[in-house]
Amino acid sequence: MEALNSLIGTIGSFAWGPIMIILLVGTGVLLTLGTRVVQFRKLFHAFRLLVSKDHTGDGDITPFQALMTSLSATIGTGNIAGVATAIASGGPGAVFWMWVTGAFGGSVKFGEAVLAVKYRVTNEAGEQSGGPMYYIKHGMQERFGGNWAWLGWSFALFGFVASFGIGNMVQSNSVAAAIKNSLGIAPWITGVIIAVATALVIIGGIKSIAKVTSKIVPGMAAIYILGSLIVLVAKGAYIPEAFGLIFSNAFSAKAVGGGLIGTVIRFGVARGVFSNEAGLGSAPIAHAASKIKDPVVQGIIASLGSFIDTLIVCTMTALVILVSGLLSFDSTGLMSVSEGLSGAALTSTAFSQSMPGLGGFVVTFGLIFFAFSTILGWYYYGSKCLEYIAGLGAVAVYKWVWVLLVLVGATVPLNLVWNLSDAFNGLMAIPNLIALVGLSPMIFAMLRNYEAGASPEIEQVD
Repeated sequence: MEALNSLIGTIGSFAWGPIMIILLVGTGVLLTLGTRVVQFRKLFHAFRLLVSKDHTGDGDITPFQALMTSLSATIGTGNIAGVATAIASGGPGAVFWMWVTGAFGGSVKFGEAVLAVKYRVTNEAGEQSGGPMYYIKHGMQERFGGNWAWLGWSFALFGFVASFGIGNMVQSNSVAAAIKNSLGIAPWITGVIIAVATALVIIGGIKSIAKVTSKIVPGMAAIYILGSLIVLVAKGAYIPEAFGLIFSNAFSAKAVGGGLIGTVIRFGVARGVFSNEAGLGSAPIAHAASKIKDPVVQGIIASLGSFIDTLIVCTMTALVILVSGLLSFDSTGLMSVSEGLSGAALTSTAFSQSMPGLGGFVVTFGLIFFAFSTILGWYYYGSKCLEYIAGLGAVAVYKWVWVLLVLVGATVPLNLVWNLSDAFNGLMAIPNLIALVGLSPMIFAMLRNYEAGASPEIEQVD
C-alpha cells in the first residue's frame, strides 16, 4: 500500500507540478493571443448570448444550462477550501496568480467549447456526446492524419478514474464532515440523503442534471457572493491593505524563488486551475450538449466560466480571508495563520469574524450545495468518458455504482482515493492540451469567420 501511495504521489506531483503549470498557462497565453483576448473582448456579448432565447441547433440542453452544468463541477470546494489553502500555504500573493490563471483560462474554455461542439456526435440514444476524447480523435486526424483514437481513449480513462474521487467520494465526504461539525448529524445519515438525492436527479440524464444545476449554481453563488459582500462592507477599511498584500507578496522572493516556480506562484496557479479546470478538459463535455448551431457562440458563453469561478467567486473568498485579521506577519514578512487554520476551516472562521453565527452557515451550506452540484456535474463527465470507452451499456451500471459510492465516500477515510483522483484529474490535461495546441489554428479561423459574419459549417462525425 505504501508503494502504491508513493507511486500515486509521484504521478500527482508531476500532474500538478511546475512543468504542467507552465504548459497550462502557456496554452492559455497562446489561445489568448490567437483569439485577441476573446474572453474580455466578448465579455458583455457573452452575457447577452447567455440569456438569449434565440439559440437553435442540435443538442440536449440550453446554452445557459450547459454553462451552469460546467460551473456546477467547478464552483465548489476549490472556491471555499482551495483558496484558503493557497493563501495559508503560499501567502496572499497566491491570489494574484489565481487571477492570472483565471484571466488566461477564459480563452482555454473558449477553445475547448468550440471544438467540443464542432466534433460532437449523436449516440445510440439520440443524445449529444462530445468533449476532448472526440475532438482529439476526429479533429487531430482531420488536421494531421493518422489514428489519434488512443489519445482520446487516454483522456477518457483519466477522466473516468478522476470522477470517482474528485467528483464523487471527496465531495460527499466534505459535506458529511461539514454537517457533522455544524449540526452533529452522523456521516452515514448525510451519505444516505445525498445518495438518494443524487439518484433522483441522475436517473433523468443530462436534462434532469441541467435543470437542477441551473437552479442550484446561480442561487448558491448569489448567496455566497452576497455574504462575502456583507463581510467586505463591514471590513471595508481593510480592503486596500488586502490588495496591497496580494500584489506585494505576488512578486516577493518567495514567489519567484525556490526552484523552477516559486511557492506563491505554484500554489496560486495550481489552485486556480483546480478551481476553474481550464485546460483539464472536463467543461467541454457539458458544453457539447448545448442546443447551439455555431460552435463559436458556445465558446464565447463558455469563456464566462473562468471569469465567474475564479475572478468573482474565488476573489470573494480571498478578500474575506485577507480582511479577517486571521493572518499576521513578522518583521521579516513571514506569515502565520491564527490557530494554524487552513482550508474550509479558515474560510468559515473568516466569515464568522464579521457575521457571528451566520457566517459559518454561509460557508457550510455553500459547501453542501456546491458539493452536491459537483457530484451531479461530474457524474455526467464520468458517464461520457465511460461511454467513449465501453458504450452506453456500461453507463447503465455506472449510474448505480456512482450512487453507492456517494454513500461510501461520506463514511470512510479517503486519503488514497483523493490522491488517486487528484493525480488523474491533472493527467487529463496532457491529451487535452495536445489537442488544443494542435487545433488552435482551427479555433482562430472559426472565430475570425464568426466575427466576419460567415455562417458556420457543422458536420456531424460518425
